[in-house]
Amino acid sequence: MNRMNRTQQSRPQRPGIGLASQRGATMIEVLVSVVILLIALLGTAGLIARSGQSEMESYQRAQALTLLKDMVARINANRQAAPCYASGSTMTVMGNATVAPPVCTGVSNAQLGTATADLAAWSTALQGSAESSSSGTAVGAMIGALGCIESIDATNQIYRVTVAWQGLAQTVTSSLPCGAGSFGNDANRRAISVTVRIGVLS
Repeated sequence: MNRMNRTQQSRPQRPGIGLASQRGATMIEVLVSVVILLIALLGTAGLIARSGQSEMESYQRAQALTLLKDMVARINANRQAAPCYASGSTMTVMGNATVAPPVCTGVSNAQLGTATADLAAWSTALQGSAESSSSGTAVGAMIGALGCIESIDATNQIYRVTVAWQGLAQTVTSSLPCGAGSFGNDANRRAISVTVRIGVLS
């Protein structure tokens, strides 16, 4: 028994075997850690990109609401000339594309002039004149912004004001006609509208 112990004790151990196996294990651990870190970074980058896209979508919608309220206020302020903003079956379109309303009759020159000036100012705003860079260059309110005014019911003087623009991702297609087919795939189109009814005094 003592002889066996002496044999085991006297047998020389090869140096470096334990260290080499430890180095191999450490290298694998480092590689696994790097892979996990890369996956986490890719996930974070995707989250940042989606956050930026959501922020831009929100900004465009806020701008569209502002422009929508602006035109509604203009029509209400010049209600006697409401048919001058849209008439009959013709949809008035302003912004990056323009379809002027038909010739307006039965109003004063001042009322007609106000309506014409309102439409021109709204078109300029849709094109982004109110949003400018530090150098003074217009940068636009929304992507491809369009504003539409429709006469829904000429007898009861009901009008629909719509603002349409291009979104950054596809979503449910809007049923509103404003800007249809103007942004490639219609699922990219965003549109919001308000119905305006002009009171008729009897």
